[in-house]
Amino acid sequence: MAGFAKELGWPATQVLVIDEDQGRSGASAEHRTGFQRLLAEVTLDHVGLVLGLEMSRLARSNKDWHHLLELCAIFGTLLADQDGVYDPSDPNDRLLLGLKGTMSEVELHTMRNRLDRGKLNKAKRGELFPCVPMGYVLRPNGEVAFDPDQQAQSVMRLVFATFERVGSIYSLFQELIRQSIDLPVRFKGGPCRGELDWRRPSLGTLCQVLHHPIYAGAYAYGRRPNDVRAGYARGKRKSLWKPMSEWTVLLPDRLPAYISWEQYLRNQQRLAENRRGHAWQGTPGRGPALLGGLIVCGSCGLRMQVNYGGRDHRISYYNCHKHLVAGTEQNCFGLKGAPVDDLVAAQVLRALAPAALELSLHAVADLEQERLRLDTHWQQKRQRARYDVELAERRYRAVDPDNRLVAASLEQHWEAALRTEHQLRDDYDRFQQATPTTLSDADRERIRQLASHIPTLWSAPTTTNADRKAMLRCLVERVVVHVRCDSEFVDATIHWKGGFTSQHEFARPVATYARQRDFESLMTRVEELRHQGHAAPHIAATLNAEGFRPPKRNGAFCVPVIYQLLKRRGLLGDERSHDELRRDGEWWLTDLARHLGMSHQKLRDWAHKGWVHSRRTPIKKCFLLWADDEEIERLKTLLNHSQRGINAYATTLITPKSRLAATTT
Repeated sequence: MAGFAKELGWPATQVLVIDEDQGRSGASAEHRTGFQRLLAEVTLDHVGLVLGLEMSRLARSNKDWHHLLELCAIFGTLLADQDGVYDPSDPNDRLLLGLKGTMSEVELHTMRNRLDRGKLNKAKRGELFPCVPMGYVLRPNGEVAFDPDQQAQSVMRLVFATFERVGSIYSLFQELIRQSIDLPVRFKGGPCRGELDWRRPSLGTLCQVLHHPIYAGAYAYGRRPNDVRAGYARGKRKSLWKPMSEWTVLLPDRLPAYISWEQYLRNQQRLAENRRGHAWQGTPGRGPALLGGLIVCGSCGLRMQVNYGGRDHRISYYNCHKHLVAGTEQNCFGLKGAPVDDLVAAQVLRALAPAALELSLHAVADLEQERLRLDTHWQQKRQRARYDVELAERRYRAVDPDNRLVAASLEQHWEAALRTEHQLRDDYDRFQQATPTTLSDADRERIRQLASHIPTLWSAPTTTNADRKAMLRCLVERVVVHVRCDSEFVDATIHWKGGFTSQHEFARPVATYARQRDFESLMTRVEELRHQGHAAPHIAATLNAEGFRPPKRNGAFCVPVIYQLLKRRGLLGDERSHDELRRDGEWWLTDLARHLGMSHQKLRDWAHKGWVHSRRTPIKKCFLLWADDEEIERLKTLLNHSQRGINAYATTLITPKSRLAATTT
């Protein structure tokens, strides 16, 4: 083509060959530097003729092709291939070039459809493996097999066993980090392709491992939708996973499996239930609320949300937010968490009591099995470290000692391997000291004692809130509560695992007395006791003995609460305004002090000393003093003789007159 351009009259210095796009698809102008250079040269009016073997191959996208035609028509550039020369400004040539571009684009789609169908057919046969996850290798013949490294296999089995014990991805991640367990990863490309590397676990990697069906021996294809918008959207688009029913291909029992298909389905169900929301229980949190994710509103059927209050946020509340979400009137009411938590915990401990011996045996077996897995993992790590040391030693001894440039480097590798082995040996010794492989007789006996007395284990300081919630979820599926706004009593239905249900009723703290079911009977009893002349302490003791309880209090009635109840019914008021409380010859303390012309504090002091007859009202304990005419004269005389700092008076002045003699007279 360069020679043909010279024959047409172009000097050799003005013939430019652009071949950077060889081997690149013409479906898009992106990443095609040659095509972009051609557009730039045409726009700069440097091009008179564009030569190519076939013009439509310049771009297989009509957008890019017509853009080139438009620019060539504007700047008077010709197009030529082995079929002829075309002028984009000519309507007939423009039409012919447009048809060629359309046919080229259709040809591209035809080839893509043919390749996609072949890819799908291979996937339906279970033979399409772009790559395999950790724990597997792809053989040269296309078969999938377990990783030949035994430690890689044991680590993958340890991952699934640990997840079945802890129940959440984050707990699994924390457990692997705590035990210093790395994951086996083989390089997919580069100079180290196929080599095994050990990397620190991450939440994303563990999530992919637990969701991948290949570990259950199933071949799956089309688990994630092909989103064509991802390449054009700004930033990263979140690619959602399809549900299992929408997978393109699912072939069970086709590949070697680490777990069974039933265990894989249980893991998926558990992962789904770990999501927080109205439809799922969510993972057990660290808060004190035991029924988070399990308690359901009996009015609307939605899961109640947990809120915490108090000074240290240790007081839990269960609330139903349906009226906030739906924007309707509130018909569902919440309650404090402690009463229903105590009820369910007591029922769970009661249900666990008959299985104490069996639980202890299971606990011993599980601990020994877990420690055996971890010990096997440590032994494999030590064996690998020993191999690295021996390999470094063989390489060092195989080199010529006089070649110090190589020998020095190999010597450093050998020393590094020795340090790694020594550190690993020390870590293993600490592991054995902290968690020995077999349980001692004392440990076995301790486990049996704890299992035989489960309430002690439940309330032990070392038992966390998450542990209690995990124990509770083993037996309880959900708890349905019917909370009424006009009663402190709540109906609770415990739905146990296996389909059994039990009905219970408990009392909750309410905000006001009006929300108590027995409020009227309580007030009737208070009125009866008040009319009988009983004081506030006696009324409080009587109500507590008869089983009455105040709202918003876990304790009993006290004197201030009784004052509030009496004031509510108008039975308290100011007792000094009730003259029926005074007997013959009795004065209110302030009235007598005013009549004598003295301070009421001094008169109250005389009453305490017994210098004047006195008694107190039953409710507010106001002073009532008895004094007839003779007593008033005596008190006046005593007042005239009284001076600050003098307490010695005549006996006749400080001895009150007998009330019995006065009554007789």
